[in-house]
Amino acid sequence: VVTAAAPGMREVVTQVTVTGAISARDEMPITVVGEGGRVAAILVEVGDAVRRGQVLARLDTAVAAPQVGSLLAALEEARANAELAEGDFSRAQAVASSGALAAQEIQRRRSQAVSARARVRVAEAQLAESRARLRRTDITAPQDGLVLTRSVEVGQTVSGGGEPMFRLGRGGAVEMRGRVSEQDLPKLAVGQGARVVVTGVAQPFNGTVRLLGAVIDPQTRLGSVRIALPSDRNLRPGAFARAEIEVSRAQRVVVPQTAVLADKGGSHVLVIAPDDTVKRLDVVLGGTRAGGLVVESGLLGSERVVTTAAAYLRVGEKVRLAPDAPAAVAAGAQP
Repeated sequence: VVTAAAPGMREVVTQVTVTGAISARDEMPITVVGEGGRVAAILVEVGDAVRRGQVLARLDTAVAAPQVGSLLAALEEARANAELAEGDFSRAQAVASSGALAAQEIQRRRSQAVSARARVRVAEAQLAESRARLRRTDITAPQDGLVLTRSVEVGQTVSGGGEPMFRLGRGGAVEMRGRVSEQDLPKLAVGQGARVVVTGVAQPFNGTVRLLGAVIDPQTRLGSVRIALPSDRNLRPGAFARAEIEVSRAQRVVVPQTAVLADKGGSHVLVIAPDDTVKRLDVVLGGTRAGGLVVESGLLGSERVVTTAAAYLRVGEKVRLAPDAPAAVAAGAQP
């Protein structure tokens, strides 16, 4: 006497699990532009939201500021000399027709006026360059964003080729950067939904697959995936995260794990034929679920599957069904 059950069909959700960490989507390193100098003040801290153009830190201006003042004075002097030279040339032109001045003298005064105007332009360019250098002592944010890291202190000397002073997450956008096995990567597609759980945070976050890696790491056999996430104060860059990405939903047969046998011919189950004899059916398995093993092909769901102790039965053997066998779940088998 054996107990068997028809497994039927049920909805099976296939998911791919990804592990990784939370990161800023677009990370911008902020470094010194120009010669650098000594840090005089730091105006932001890690975690602060900043606006484009906001000053993050200031360098010492003990050298740059006096240079601007000196060049400004030189520009004023050049302008005064240019006005004087222009006046002399205008007066020379006024008396040129009377012959009071020689043509050579008029030409000399013209040349002096042109040279004076040129010196004014040179002084203006030098002043603009010095002011640009002075502005570089203010380290500003190139975009709106969130301060991720700060690696400088007041009094520290920084230069253009050194380590970035700040790292900024543009717009405060975050994402999960994860690794996935090469056999699961083809199942993923941009736009698929993901459920992301972050260590230490009870609430899961809903994300979207936004980018899939183009290569597989030859050492680890893993590919990369990036999942866009909403801005939230609990999503801190560097935190460990795990994502579950739904890749398909389908009606499948699910049988208890004890119902599946394996030999050199592959995976198979034993079913009770209409004449109450044992029959073998080869199956293709598609994964494991809480209710048992998913059968991709080989069963329709209406078959009477022997769920327990099938290994004690022989193909073609005559059996008798227990009269109190449940309809959906097998209680066992007594050969």
